[in-house]
Amino acid sequence: MLYLTSADLQTTKIETLVIPVCEDRQMYDDSVLRSLVRAVKKRKEFKGEKGDEITVYNPPEAKAVRVLFLGLGKFEKLDLEVFRAVCGEAAKKCAGKNFSEVLIAVPFDKKMEPGRRDVLMAMQEGAFLGNHRFVKYKSEKKNRPLGKIGFLVKPDEVEKYRDLTSRVETVCGGTILARDWVSTPSNDKKPEAFARAIVRHAARENLEFRVMDEKELRKKNLRAILAVASGSQSPPRMVLLDYAPKHSEKTVAIVGKGVTFDSGGINLKPSGSLGDMKDDMAGGAAVAAAMIAMARRKPGIRVIGAIPIVENMPSGSAFRPGDIIQSFEGKTVEIGNMDAEGRLILIDAMSYVIKEYKPQILIDLATLTGACVVALGEKIAGVFSSDEKLAEDIIRSGRTTHERCWRMPLPDDYKELLKSDFADIKSTGSSRWGGAITAALFLSEFAGAARWAHIDIAGPSYNKKETAYCGVGGTGFGVRLLCDWMETL
Repeated sequence: MLYLTSADLQTTKIETLVIPVCEDRQMYDDSVLRSLVRAVKKRKEFKGEKGDEITVYNPPEAKAVRVLFLGLGKFEKLDLEVFRAVCGEAAKKCAGKNFSEVLIAVPFDKKMEPGRRDVLMAMQEGAFLGNHRFVKYKSEKKNRPLGKIGFLVKPDEVEKYRDLTSRVETVCGGTILARDWVSTPSNDKKPEAFARAIVRHAARENLEFRVMDEKELRKKNLRAILAVASGSQSPPRMVLLDYAPKHSEKTVAIVGKGVTFDSGGINLKPSGSLGDMKDDMAGGAAVAAAMIAMARRKPGIRVIGAIPIVENMPSGSAFRPGDIIQSFEGKTVEIGNMDAEGRLILIDAMSYVIKEYKPQILIDLATLTGACVVALGEKIAGVFSSDEKLAEDIIRSGRTTHERCWRMPLPDDYKELLKSDFADIKSTGSSRWGGAITAALFLSEFAGAARWAHIDIAGPSYNKKETAYCGVGGTGFGVRLLCDWMETL
């Protein structure tokens, strides 16, 4: 869908040309583009300010049917997200007018920071992601996505950045896969169905997989997963994905929470919160999609993906507050609140992966706590780790991808809140405050000797309002973050 071209604008017929324009700087060295920008800035209604937009038809300077100019704002405020967003908006606008193809001019300025490669990557990401729409359940498919999105670059850059285009399509394709899984209603992704969907995509990439059903989970003593699933008529699953290149010296494990619907269990959620609970498997979706993308990218490290999948439902067979269960690792856990179920399936998956694969690094990704949303809002994930370098590496990848993360504390004295009078540990803190921290501290007790980090994506996993390059629904948050992080190892 994405391609690079160095087409001559004076001789090549173009249906739709998109030109991002800076408010206070000429960012193009191509004479045709410079002429087009100079001409449009003479109009009173367009200055290149952020949000400015104008379409010019059949300009004399180029053989284009229409040219869409989009304002970027001031030069000093340009960053990767500005370019990502403007291209996302361009793709949405053009798809909304039922265009089939657009060509986007890539700015060139020697004084522009970040560099040319990063700008091109961000622009391609924005366009690719902005071109996606979840219409599976719509009877009438309006505003179909663009068939092709081209990027106008210099002749020597067409080959130079070909691999970059391939990478963007692969990683952002994973993001869209995760988005679609999250946006799918819970009746169509019960644990068995979600597991099958993951396996179907994994098989296409020759990714090794294993699905543990209820019988095997019981045989292997993964009792925390079974406890959470006990109230549902849909049996649990755990999907294990294994990317294992020859001669790899490092093993990384990523674990994603896969609660396909979270009713809150016996601690039933208020009705206003229930409608969006199809997104409680967003961590599992991101992990599975990142594994599939990385299998295509073929990194030199071994990567294990684990996705425990359950429904959390209330019934006569559901586990109860005050129950004590034994985890796979062996610790006993006193259950505090049935709506704090995600941490229970994560500890079994984490402990199992540690025992079976012995990873040097372990990261879990989960829509874990509303407390993290209270702390950081709906656009930033919380990172919890006692490993300074690992935390900083994740945050750096968050800056690169704009899947933003903020380091959160793990104070030892807060562990007092998890003490149980009857079991080794309690699943929830004894105070209503600091819920995101106590949840992370609970997980840390099962991380073993691995370098471990927990990423709470409860806020940014789901959009209730459309943004520049993501519609309402699942965001796919975590796929680009994890892929970027793994590529730096």
